[in-house]
Amino acid sequence: MNIAFIAHDRKKDEMVNFVIAYETAFEHHQLYSTGTTGTRIMEQTGLQIHRFMSGPLGGDQQIGALVAQNEMDLIIFLRDPLMAQPHEPDIIALLRLCDVQGIPVATNIATAELLVRALQRGDFAWRELVHKYKPGESQ
Repeated sequence: MNIAFIAHDRKKDEMVNFVIAYETAFEHHQLYSTGTTGTRIMEQTGLQIHRFMSGPLGGDQQIGALVAQNEMDLIIFLRDPLMAQPHEPDIIALLRLCDVQGIPVATNIATAELLVRALQRGDFAWRELVHKYKPGESQ
């Protein structure tokens, strides 16, 4: 499964702690992240993460491109709801793409935990079918 991590500045520590807690759940998946978030996670875990640019510099849109191609399976995006973000249009576009493609996205730690526990139980097997039979392709 392809999993992306994104965290606003004041949520980066929370993201790192979350990934540390569930490191074994993530170790057998393809992991992606925006720049600084990915660096911080890799410094604190043994996980390898493909890092895109920082969110405000286009990293959100790079992850969004994978979502648009239906190549992302789960996104954990810890947003800071109390701080205005200069790249808010990019954030809204990413969340809209997740809705269009039916990609599970957690924007807070409680939802992230529910999704990771579902991942551990194998509840995301339906995403493998999406990859096997992409819409518009002959079967």
